[in-house]
Amino acid sequence: MFDNVRVGAFLHDADAAGARATAEHCIQICGLAEFADKTSGDLPIGVKKRLELARALATRPRLLMLDEVMAGLTSTEVNTALDLIRGIRNEGITLLIVEHIMEAIMPIADRVVVLDGGIKLAEGPPAEIIHDERVITAYLGEKFSRRMQARKEGRADG
Repeated sequence: MFDNVRVGAFLHDADAAGARATAEHCIQICGLAEFADKTSGDLPIGVKKRLELARALATRPRLLMLDEVMAGLTSTEVNTALDLIRGIRNEGITLLIVEHIMEAIMPIADRVVVLDGGIKLAEGPPAEIIHDERVITAYLGEKFSRRMQARKEGRADG
């Protein structure tokens, strides 16, 4: 698994020691240290997705596109992925995330574009998107919209 990450590091680190240090850093950030000596084929899906992220981070991107990164994950794994995404964003890396799990994306997004059948339904801050009738109908449902509003207002209801 370690070599999977180190390969990406060679884009910026011409020497083996630099690539190794970058790979170790990315493995640590992604919570993969305990799996470093495993082969990638032996890893569970949630760990494989973190490996993909570590490999991408090793290239030192300014913009990172994540496509359906939460698909197939358990709720615990989704929460782990969200924490990781927050950490990446806090490092100053711009994220473009394509995701169908709207409930996971809304709390971490600065701006949301909602597509349905390739047609843009809405665009704007999550606080506006959760009230857009077209988005509610296509993706969220009224219950989700109320729950997100309650969360925003610091209430337990919704």
